[in-house]
Amino acid sequence: MRATIVHESRGRMRLRLRQNTMTLRQADLLETWLKGQPWTREAVVHERTRSVIVTYEGDRKTVLSALGAFTWAGAEASVTLPGHSPRELNREFQEKLAGKVLMKGASALFLPVPLRVARVVWHMVPFLRKGLRCLGRRRIKVELLDALSIGISVGRRDFGTAGMVMFLLEIGELLEDWTRKKSVADLAESLSLHVDRVWLKTESGEVLTPIGQVKPGDLVVVRAGGVIPLDGVVMEGEVTVNQASLTGESVPAAKRPGGAVYAGTVVEEGECTLEVRQASGQGRYDQIVELIQQSEQMKSAAEAKASSLADQLVPYTFAGSLLSLALTRNVSRALSVLMVDFSCALKLAMPLAVLSAMREAGRDHITVKGGKFLEAVAEADTIVFDKTGTLTHACPRVAEIVPFHGEEETEMLRLAACLEEHFPHSMANAVVEEARRRGLCHEERHAKVEYLVAHGIASSVDGEQVRIGSAHFIFEDEKCVIPEGEQAKFDALPPEYSHLYLAIDGVLSAVLCICDPLREEAKEVLSALRSLGVQNAVMLTGDSPRTAAAIARELGVDDFRAGVLPADKADYVAALRREGRTVLMVGDGIYDSPALSEADAGIAISDGAAIAREIADITIAADSLWELVRLRQLAMALMNRIQANYRFVIGFNGALIGLGVTGILSPAASAMLHNLSTLGVSLHSMSTLPAALRTAAVKNGCGAAADREGFIASPPSAE
Repeated sequence: MRATIVHESRGRMRLRLRQNTMTLRQADLLETWLKGQPWTREAVVHERTRSVIVTYEGDRKTVLSALGAFTWAGAEASVTLPGHSPRELNREFQEKLAGKVLMKGASALFLPVPLRVARVVWHMVPFLRKGLRCLGRRRIKVELLDALSIGISVGRRDFGTAGMVMFLLEIGELLEDWTRKKSVADLAESLSLHVDRVWLKTESGEVLTPIGQVKPGDLVVVRAGGVIPLDGVVMEGEVTVNQASLTGESVPAAKRPGGAVYAGTVVEEGECTLEVRQASGQGRYDQIVELIQQSEQMKSAAEAKASSLADQLVPYTFAGSLLSLALTRNVSRALSVLMVDFSCALKLAMPLAVLSAMREAGRDHITVKGGKFLEAVAEADTIVFDKTGTLTHACPRVAEIVPFHGEEETEMLRLAACLEEHFPHSMANAVVEEARRRGLCHEERHAKVEYLVAHGIASSVDGEQVRIGSAHFIFEDEKCVIPEGEQAKFDALPPEYSHLYLAIDGVLSAVLCICDPLREEAKEVLSALRSLGVQNAVMLTGDSPRTAAAIARELGVDDFRAGVLPADKADYVAALRREGRTVLMVGDGIYDSPALSEADAGIAISDGAAIAREIADITIAADSLWELVRLRQLAMALMNRIQANYRFVIGFNGALIGLGVTGILSPAASAMLHNLSTLGVSLHSMSTLPAALRTAAVKNGCGAAADREGFIASPPSAE
């Protein structure tokens, strides 16, 4: 790439490409390529001026070397662009806006009066048609107000006012369409699939290939845990695929040769070779946009209220205009009232605010399926947590080993691991992992191992009967006893742990204390949620009451329920809702699904069970529970913005009506101010929410020496 460094400071560089023009696709390619570099903190490309602004970290020479090696052909091969470019969308609307403004100016300056009149009459036809359609359906809507104001102006031979009103209405409609499409596109981009490379099957074997080079008909290999990168058909192998992100299926679907698979779904088991049917960028983006548009069916009560209120206020605007005419006998004042309606701002600003909040949530790895769930999060007074995998890390470990009957702790762990290594459930894994961590070798010295589901393991070692499992299995089923004189030691076992009992020849020999490590941030997160208005925090668990009580004390939850079954969780949430509480349920497992569905908003941990993620209304990343605090802040900021929008729209437009009735504002001025206010409140609704503001470290210091004459990093032919 040939470019000149125009300006440079420490960690920031502004360049201008040495080429006459830059296409929209080239700008998208370069910007996407730059953002994919490990040293890039931020990158912006301006196609009109051929300027590139890069904020980077690390060595300046590394950046210059990478920029110098850049070629358009290489970018095409390595970069995946969405099917719809936000840059292209912006350019399209900018050109439409400029075209309308230039046409209006040219008409006013150069067209003779008869042609200007004819142009106004021609342009009023679509507005009148919409107004007549409303009358035909016996509805008083905004379109009828617009048609009346334009028709009355033309009837009064005030063609200038009619033309200006139509121009402002067209500009307002164009800007509203632009802001809505931009919000949806930004949200879709934040959720879109980003896969850079795939394993391409060739005659010479599997080759790691940039996804941009994959064409329809190519064969791609996907293994367990991998994301299917492109739409295609399975040619070899059998797999189970989690399709919840696209089809809504709650359980993985079996895919055999001939079965269709879709980009963005995940192979949970098996390995397959698929034949690509759609190249990168041809379908995934459109599917995501469609899903987002469908999510608007899940409008919040605030959005529904805004839409309903907007329609209800139109007749009052119409009545106000008639009243103004009756009182003042001034048609101009009546027209000024007709120019103002509440519908546009209310119906546009509220959904845009919700889309903006959903976009902000997506940037923080929080997926929200609809506006009504954000409203539920903002209004929630109770939050219910499943314990395992939510308040804990869902990876049990051995916290303590208590030997009995004169046995040695190390030998008891060795014996337990010897038996448990055959059964890879979570508690068995904890025992085996602890033995491995201590460097214990546990050769198989036992006879045949018998596993009793939900009870324990029975076997014999060196001629002795060995049992390991639950208290019910050891003491009730197997009738094992506590060694004489050690009852007090047994009673003093730490209550905060789950216990795995090991008995030899009918006598208790050791108790392995198993814990689910609490998330380090859990207690602080609960405190932060309380400071944000959550009044009641509850923990549900299948653990024993003794274990649950110890954990509840450590966390500081307001209430807990122990030994609960899946149906019990859902019943408990339903009971809270019947009491009038707004309930959030947070869980990660299959057994949490009924409760997630029952809550006002179900929140799933992203690495939990697929069915939980599907049923949940909101999904957060598994990294930290602080995302719950972030979600609450965003939801509350959204509701504050919606209320502020209400106050502004009603107040400002009410003032315009008052000024129109008094004759201070002309019809054209009323229309202009109304449309500008609608645009302003819409743009404000799209802006970053106060809770979403981020801080960034700013590097200070003198700029590095720059080659002001520029640098040549590749031959012209490479461009």
